[in-house]
Amino acid sequence: MKIFFCSEMVAHSNCFSPSATKPQHFVEGIKKIDIPVELIRPVPVSVEQLELAHESSYVRGVLDCSIANGFGNRSQEVADSLPWTSGAMLSAAESALSNGITCAPVSGFHHAGYRHGGGFCTFNGLMVTAQVLRMNHVGIRVAIVDADQHYGDGTDDILSHLGIKDIFHFTFGRHFRTRHDSAEYLKTARAIPEMVKKFGADIVLYQAGADVHVDDPLGGVLTSEQIAERDESIVAGCWREGIPVAWNLAGGYQRDADNGISKVINIHLETAKVAHAALARR
Repeated sequence: MKIFFCSEMVAHSNCFSPSATKPQHFVEGIKKIDIPVELIRPVPVSVEQLELAHESSYVRGVLDCSIANGFGNRSQEVADSLPWTSGAMLSAAESALSNGITCAPVSGFHHAGYRHGGGFCTFNGLMVTAQVLRMNHVGIRVAIVDADQHYGDGTDDILSHLGIKDIFHFTFGRHFRTRHDSAEYLKTARAIPEMVKKFGADIVLYQAGADVHVDDPLGGVLTSEQIAERDESIVAGCWREGIPVAWNLAGGYQRDADNGISKVINIHLETAKVAHAALARR
C-alpha cells in the first residue's frame, strides 16, 4: 500500500489534539507491523488550490499567521505544515485512481469551512482534494465518506457556499453519537459501497476516524472489533465494487498512562491492515 508522508507534514500544535504530530507516529508504527508499504513524498498543494475550497483572504491570512489556525494559535510551524497535509490527501487520491487503495496519514480537515477553521481543523483537505480532482479529471465523481466521530460541518459549509451538488458527502457524526447507535452505524457502513456506486463515484475519500472508539474521550460508539468491521465494510466493500479509496486518519484522542497516543495509533494501524488485506484479495 502506498502511504504519502514527509516530515514537513508534522508540526507541534501545543494543544489537546495530537493530530499535527500523528503522521510521524503512524509511520513509525506501520514500519513495525508485517504489511508491505511504500512511503512516498507528497506534493504540497498551492495557495491557488487551497482557494478552490476556501476564501482567498482566509487562506492567505492563515499561511502568513495573521489569522488563527484551527488549533486556535498563529504558529508558523503549523502554517508551514498545512500545504503538505492537504497535499498528502491529494497525492493519495491521485495515486488511488491507478493503485486502488492508498493512505494519507493526516487529520484535521472536516471542521474547516469556507472562511473559518476550528475543532483542530484549518484547511479542508477533503474538499481541496475533491476540487482539484474535479479540475484535473473532467467528469470525475468524488465521494467523501466521513467516519470520524464528529459531524463534518466544515465540508457541508463549503459545499453549500460554493453551491456544489455533484460531490457525495456522508458524515457518520451527524447521525450516530453513542454506543446505542452502534448497530445502525454498522448497518449504514455496510450500505456505503452501494450508496457510492449508485452515485457513480470514481473515487472515495475516506476518513477512518479513531475517535469513534468507545474509550475515546470525545467518542463512544464502536468497539475495536466494530471499527474493524466498519473499515472492512467501507474500504474493502468499495474496492470490491471497483471504486478506489484514499483514506486518512481523522480524529483520535485517547491517551496512554504516559500521555502517549499508542492506543490511537493502534486503531489506525488496524485500519491499515484492513486496507492491505482488501488490496491483496482483489
